[in-house]
Amino acid sequence: MKQIIPDKLYDVLKWIAIIVTPAISTFIAVISKIWGWADLGSMIAQTITAVGVLLGSLLCLSSVGYNASNKS
Repeated sequence: MKQIIPDKLYDVLKWIAIIVTPAISTFIAVISKIWGWADLGSMIAQTITAVGVLLGSLLCLSSVGYNASNKS
């Protein structure tokens, strides 16, 4: 199987999915409650979390496919 994205980009995207999106989502959820924007903050935090989960899932599928093709 041909590698679609370079290793460095994969590592950056993985770091974003695992570390950055949960951190930003948590920050927004907490700060929005402090400032009284609970509804808006919740929607933004949930959207960021959904993007992170999607990105992580796609990267996982890509990794499984790549590793399976390299074992042959």
